[in-house]
Amino acid sequence: MAKQPVASYRRRGAHAAARRHATPFVGVKRAPQPAVGGRVPPSGGIGGLVGGLRSRSRQLKLGAAGLVVLLLIIGVAGGFASGEPSAEPAAQQFLLAWAQGQYKTAAALTTGAPATVTTALRTAYQQLGAAAYYLTMGPIDQHSGTAEVHFFASVDLGQDGAPWSYEGRFAMRKTSSGWRVLWSPSVINPGLRQGLRMAVVSRMPPRAPLLDAGGGALIHPSPAWVAQVRPGQLTHPEQTASAFAGVAGLDDQQVLSVIRAAPQTRPLTLATLSPAAYATLRKKLRGVPGLLMRRVSLRLFDTTAADVTGTVGTELAPVLQQQGVSYRPGTTVGVSGLQEVYQRRLAGSAGTAVIAENQAGHQVAVLKQWNVTKGTAVRTTIEAGVQRAATNAVAGQPAAAAIVAVQASTGHILAVADHAAGRTRVDPLAGHYQPGEAFTIVSAAALLAKGTQPTVPIPCLPSTRVGGRTFTNVPAVSALGAQPPFSTDFAQSCGTAFTTLSQGLTGSRLASTATAFGLGAQWKLPLGAFSGSFRASQSQGGLAADTIGEQGVQVSPLAMALVAAGVDAGKWHPPMLVTSPPDPGLTPRAVASAQTVGSLRTLMRDAVVSGAARGANLGGNQVYGQVGTARASAGSKYWAHWFVGYRGGVAFAVLELTKSPSTSAVPVGTAFLSGLG
Repeated sequence: MAKQPVASYRRRGAHAAARRHATPFVGVKRAPQPAVGGRVPPSGGIGGLVGGLRSRSRQLKLGAAGLVVLLLIIGVAGGFASGEPSAEPAAQQFLLAWAQGQYKTAAALTTGAPATVTTALRTAYQQLGAAAYYLTMGPIDQHSGTAEVHFFASVDLGQDGAPWSYEGRFAMRKTSSGWRVLWSPSVINPGLRQGLRMAVVSRMPPRAPLLDAGGGALIHPSPAWVAQVRPGQLTHPEQTASAFAGVAGLDDQQVLSVIRAAPQTRPLTLATLSPAAYATLRKKLRGVPGLLMRRVSLRLFDTTAADVTGTVGTELAPVLQQQGVSYRPGTTVGVSGLQEVYQRRLAGSAGTAVIAENQAGHQVAVLKQWNVTKGTAVRTTIEAGVQRAATNAVAGQPAAAAIVAVQASTGHILAVADHAAGRTRVDPLAGHYQPGEAFTIVSAAALLAKGTQPTVPIPCLPSTRVGGRTFTNVPAVSALGAQPPFSTDFAQSCGTAFTTLSQGLTGSRLASTATAFGLGAQWKLPLGAFSGSFRASQSQGGLAADTIGEQGVQVSPLAMALVAAGVDAGKWHPPMLVTSPPDPGLTPRAVASAQTVGSLRTLMRDAVVSGAARGANLGGNQVYGQVGTARASAGSKYWAHWFVGYRGGVAFAVLELTKSPSTSAVPVGTAFLSGLG
């Protein structure tokens, strides 16, 4: 008896038409001669799997028998002392012909009906949608006219995962025509028998949820449409795959591969569509032969906090094609927001099984299985009630508006909402806007720390001229008398009073105060957000503009909400959005002395009780705030209208963009506060 190791072959399946051409490497070495009744042990240089060009499974197009064959060793073993020739050459020829796609040649080396064997070899891995497969010949046990050949198969299933590797074996018999493979379907895989075919069942786990602070889902059930086929009932699978791929923007050969690999009698979902995508493609989808559209409800597309959660795409998402990701039904991909940041955590990984099924489409055996890895939820700091109040407050507004709310004592982001008006939109987290007189919260802190008293009389003039620049109040401030106190100037958001007071400030003092309130801090949020910036002017006129939140000052609504939170808590806390997995935190810091903070609170309360923000003077917990108006950015046609404040530990910033300088953001803020109860 002889046990002889031999060769390794590789075949790239029909997926591999789009590939680099390579010249096959062929090496020849005579195998050791066995003694009578002996066996040749495996040799390190003979039986190993050959590496070579590797295919990107689903990324390559199916084509006309694209092929790379790598033959490491063809051993030419001598016969036994008794004169019986070795089965090794015939076994090699069979495996090599199979690997090269010469199925008729391989079939002629078996005892089976040539047409039957040819079809079985040609379709075996094709039914799995294999992108490539490798055949490696192992040892042979030979004795008295019979032999058992071992080989190793490695099949790239095109699932972006580990290949399916298994050990196969087949019997051979010495006939008058030479050695022949005793044919049965088990030659291809030990789990096959007559009447069975292989199929791939792939299942993506449900996408894990994004949660609010209380553990409720931020993504809600909403309508969706699934496109399905029954593979075994398709008259022309190629036409269905081509038509569907053309409509969906997919690779037709990848779609065909999935259809062929799936169980033939079960419904196969090719794609999931959002209502918007379905509305766009509906007419074209009707022309896909054998395609059925079914309405379902899924937690994918509807969210109450879109600025935070972002959006999810499915198999049709362009980002998948751009990244070269293989087509796989059931795929979900985060396109923006936390859905994108935590894609791997939320999506999990697919469970895949290679099965044997009978002609009725019933599963008979599992040949190989990779278990599903479920996604893991991400918990945020969003409070459902606060988010609902913010969303309702901006909804239906005629102008673009946004609200950000934070917990003053922790920096936790409680709500982020925005409403677009046409093409105009406020970016609540990453936007860059001039804060106008809302920035006088910071300016007042600098003035108070310097010794300015709330009772000091400062005129509120219609216009002032500082450093060669003229400043006016926008919108105009009603007459406050000849010498109103500083507290009244603040309450009425009188910008000209602050430009007058700016002459007693230095750029460095104002800059250090802005830094204490978090402007320009290095945040560590998982989403892109703007912490604000302050650039102190070197001129007196520029410094006056800085004092009223123009020129060198830019903020986001989130940055201004944190400014208000600093007054409420007495400390600036870095923002936090995610608690599981935890956001890396920063150390809180005092925004000013206790005396300065106390005076700021009084000023902000006066603004709501009797000043420019008096429309927000609601019952219950007292409201503190400040308003401001400025061009959204230098030279912009839009005006930025702010209402910044806090109540009951919730700090907020409201921003509206309009083309009129006389709009007020206070009504939107009042609606938000009323929604909090």
